Amino acid sequence: MAHPLLIPIVMFLISEQCESKTHWADVQVLRHLKQALDPNSVPPASCVSTWDFSVDPCDNLYTEKFTCGFTCDLVAFDGTTHITDIQLDHAGYSGSIVSVPWPLTPHLRSLDLSTNYLSGSIPSSLSSLLQLRRLALSSNSFSGHIPNSIGILTNLEELYLNSNRFTGTVPHTFNGLQCLKRLELQQNKLSGPFPDLGSLPNLSFLDASDNTISGELPANFPTNLVQLTMRSNALQGTIPESLQHLNYLQVIDLSHNRLSGSVPHFLFSHQSLQQLTLTNNHFTSVQIPASFGTQSNLIALDVSQNQLQGLLPGFLAFMPRLSALSLENNIFTGFIPIQYALKAVFPPAGVSPWMRLLLGGNYLYGPIPSPFLGMKAGSATVNLAGNCFHKCPISLFFCQAAPQKSVNQCKNFVPVIP
Repeated sequence: MAHPLLIPIVMFLISEQCESKTHWADVQVLRHLKQALDPNSVPPASCVSTWDFSVDPCDNLYTEKFTCGFTCDLVAFDGTTHITDIQLDHAGYSGSIVSVPWPLTPHLRSLDLSTNYLSGSIPSSLSSLLQLRRLALSSNSFSGHIPNSIGILTNLEELYLNSNRFTGTVPHTFNGLQCLKRLELQQNKLSGPFPDLGSLPNLSFLDASDNTISGELPANFPTNLVQLTMRSNALQGTIPESLQHLNYLQVIDLSHNRLSGSVPHFLFSHQSLQQLTLTNNHFTSVQIPASFGTQSNLIALDVSQNQLQGLLPGFLAFMPRLSALSLENNIFTGFIPIQYALKAVFPPAGVSPWMRLLLGGNYLYGPIPSPFLGMKAGSATVNLAGNCFHKCPISLFFCQAAPQKSVNQCKNFVPVIP
């Protein structure tokens, strides 16, 4: 009698001697997929054009038949080969995939149909691909709502639905995507409030830009988030305090929304944040951090096109790595702090100099700090145009972008201007 531990080994050796055949259900899915495409969109030299189904797909990967578009792996001890990866991106195909029976190929791990001309809705049958790790449908013409059933794809790590015509809200069922690392929803027509995805432990990249998402920002975001991009929406309210607890966050882009209130102080003492873009919102003030930003790793800050008022925040010049600052087109008044000029020309040891300092379009006045006067064009990008510096000749490169405001306009806004 054979030892019980030897039985699995014997079965494996037998399977290796069997002739490998693609599982019939996978072949049927490929057949339906080809039928779903517009025949006029299938170029003669494309992957799909090789699918004539007269030979076994996975046994002919290195011949003129079935030479591209998918990957086969042996995933069963009976000698059956399953298709685990379908990749048909950048092929120019059009048509609909609603009729494709995806449940028949449960071993599929990656499906990439991006950058084609596919249309229609996402078939609910995709939710049966429980082994799927990567789903890429970006840059097509898919429309309708994003199915709630995508939330049951618990092995999904990457989801690309960007650059389509999806409408409706982002499904709350996305909270079920516990393995998800990257979520791209930008450039659609999504609306309504954005769901709280704070329960997703692995999500590091989130882009929902260029939609019409409204309401306030979620109270919580995933703790491992590295990049948060939700520009060009209709978001309102303030920036949630929970962002200060995201220890890996490097990039925030919430520009072109309707956010208001103060730019919170914790964004200037965040130890991992490197890029902060809040341009084109309704912020009115900047909070000063207790550390004056000396512990910040922020490299680039853009809060232009807001309603920021008062004096220029002096602490920004003490932030050691900050080299790109745009405060343009707000309603700041007063003198330019001398530390701004010193950082441009004589930065202290360990402090990055300004590579870009944009202060145009405000109501700044008074003498131009003398360190600026010795700067030469090309040494840094500096803009003081469109303020109330009436001794800012166009011979100085940082005064050339636009004329200064008129004396009457300046005095009407800031009566103390001499």
